[in-house]
This record gives sequence, C-alpha cells and structure tokens, in this order.
Amino acid sequence: MARISPRVFRLVLVVSCAHALVHVFELSLPAVEQLVAQDFGVGRDVSGWLGTTWRLPFGGAALLAGWLADRFGSVRLLLLYLLGCSLTALSLLWLRGLPAVFVLMFLMGMFASIYHPAGLAFISRATGPRERPVALGWHGIFGSAGIAGAPFLASAVFLTGSVSWRGYYALLSIPAALVGLLLWLVTRGSAAAGETQATQQPPGEEADGSRVSTESFAEHREDDAFHRGRFLCLVTGGALSGFVYAAFMHFLPRYLDAAGLRPAHIDAAGFRNALAALVLICGAVGQGIAGRWADPQRLPRQLTLVFLANVPFLVWMAFAEGVWRLVAPCLLALVHFMNQPLYNSLIARFVPAARRSTGYGFSNMVCFGIGALGPAFAGAFSSDRWVYGGLAVVAGLAAAVVSAVTLPRSVDAAV
Repeated sequence: MARISPRVFRLVLVVSCAHALVHVFELSLPAVEQLVAQDFGVGRDVSGWLGTTWRLPFGGAALLAGWLADRFGSVRLLLLYLLGCSLTALSLLWLRGLPAVFVLMFLMGMFASIYHPAGLAFISRATGPRERPVALGWHGIFGSAGIAGAPFLASAVFLTGSVSWRGYYALLSIPAALVGLLLWLVTRGSAAAGETQATQQPPGEEADGSRVSTESFAEHREDDAFHRGRFLCLVTGGALSGFVYAAFMHFLPRYLDAAGLRPAHIDAAGFRNALAALVLICGAVGQGIAGRWADPQRLPRQLTLVFLANVPFLVWMAFAEGVWRLVAPCLLALVHFMNQPLYNSLIARFVPAARRSTGYGFSNMVCFGIGALGPAFAGAFSSDRWVYGGLAVVAGLAAAVVSAVTLPRSVDAAV
C-alpha cells in the first residue's frame, strides 16, 4: 500500500469532509421520506418521485459542474456547493406546501451535483496511480460515514421527539457552513488565481491556484490518453449500479421498518433510521476493504466481481423476513460500496488529467441521472419481490457490461 504525503493527506481529509456532507444531504430525504409523506398525506409513489426529483439534477448538472471546475477551479465550485445546500436546507423552514418541497429538493440536488466532479478531480490530480486507490478509499470511507451519518443523525434527532423533519434540514445547514469555512481557510491565499484553466497548470497545481504535493507526479507518469471505449463501458456499468443504489437507498428505512424489530416504547422514525445507520456502517467498512484490496493492475476484474456480488444479496432482500431484513441489506451494503474506490480509480485511468473534472462530471451525470429513476421504479411496486428481484437483474447487467473493460483493445477499437 502506497504512502500519501502529509500535505496531500490533509487536503484529502478536508475534501473528504465535504464528501461526507454531500451524502448526508443525499440521504436526508430517505431518512425523512415517510414523515414527509405522512405530513402531506401522500403515498409511496409520490415519495419515490420526490426522491427522483432530488436525484435528477444531482446527476444531470454534474457535467456542467465538471466543466466549471475545470474552468474556474475545484475549490470555488466546492464552496458554491456547500453554500447552496446550506441555504436550500434552511429554506425548508419557511417555504411550505408540497410544490415548494419539490422545488427545493430539485435545487438541493443541483447544488449537491457539484461535489463529485470537483472533489474527485481535486484528489485525482493530487495523487498518482499507486496512492490514488488509498486516497479514494479514505475519500470513500468519509462518504460512507456521511451516508451512515444521515440516518444516525436523523435517529438521534427524532428520538428526542421535539424536532420535525423541517427542523432536521435546518440542522444540516450548520455543518455545511462550517465545512465551507474550513475549506476556505485551508485554501485562502490561492483561490484568487482561479481564472486559469486546469489545462494550463503544472502537475500538482489546481486550476484555482491551490498547491498540492508533486511527489506522486514526479514519481509516477501516467498514460494521458483518453480511452473512450473503456470509459463508456465503465460509465454504462456505473449507471446501472447507480440505479440499484438509488432505489436501495431511498426506501431503506421503510424496508427496515417492516422487519418488526422495534420495541413498542421507541419512536418509529428514530428506530428505523438507527437500523439504516447500522446497514450503512457496513458500507463504510466495504469502502475501507476496497481501498486496501484495490490492485492497479486488476481494477476492472475487481469491479466486475463487486458488481456481481450484489446479485445474491438483492435476491435475499426480495424474500427476507424478520431479522433477515436487517442482515441482508447489511451484507449488500458491504459489497455494494466496495465499487466506489475501484470505479473512481478507473475513471482517472481512462480520462486525461487536464479534463478529469469533466470526465467525473460526465460519469456522475450518467450514473446519477439514470440512477435517479431508481426511487420512482421502487415506488411503483408494492412487492419487495418485484423491486429487489428487478434490482438483482440490473446488478447482473452492470457486471456484464463492466467485464468488457477487461478487453481494452477491442473495446477502444470499436468506439
């Protein structure tokens, strides 16, 4: 396992905090979707479309966010994301009515779309191929901690019995503002130079003028060609996996609620979110395992195996009852979240460094854009067998598509 320099590691940690928060915002709606549905007297189908409304701009605006990050620098875009999410979350205190909630969820998803292309490109430029899986493993652990943190925070808040779902969103605006301040402090003095494109920067320097360690760039030279065929196969498989992810995540607390494990004296919203946090902690463990397991020479095969490993656990979820409705999603989260360090490392391999923000942006646009249909799909069926059985088929297709990346010459030649 390659060692990351202290300077780069500090930058990775700060950006990873912003990564944790983007997933807190992403999972804030699943944490409260049943409360929102009860508040407005709507069913599972409307809740599914509300989730899709959040996720569509989360994917659709990512390509534009990537281009802006290449043009103006990652730090400025990351600050915009944190400010925008903070303000939209706070606005839910005052703007009432279901149409207003739909609009604010759309705006929150749009601001959140900035993170992945800007943050991932920042980290990928700061590291070489040997350190990158480790850095992205840490980055992924923070992301999974944020994913687990959303239901955990919701559980802690709702168990008090004194905070509404709107108050929960208002609380989320506070850490977003604090991380934005921290990011500004660690990058100030260099952010004013952000008018120059990343393509004009030497290795180890961000488009906004921020300096990063050049040790990895001096030590490791990468092929800077654009491998179009492999990139498109990878993104297609990622989009199918994103569909599974979004459907799984949006209704996870609701799925766990049906396990019948809650003691009578404990608040339902708090308990189901505590169970969801436990499931997603398993996802964080999977991220850490993948960061250490990743082999730069075997990444495509490793990613194929991870996608394929989703299938049996999704089938299990389709039929699970009682305590097994907790065990099955825990194991699914463990293997599903292993894909992220592997997938993101492959994006960095297939896209030139100077256009990596755009590459990550395109990837997130497709993966989260198609993935946005997952909640609507899951909300359209009342039977778990149809929902999770269908998702198992999609996961199998993702593995089949990504397996083509192991045949790089033929794939690139065909596109």
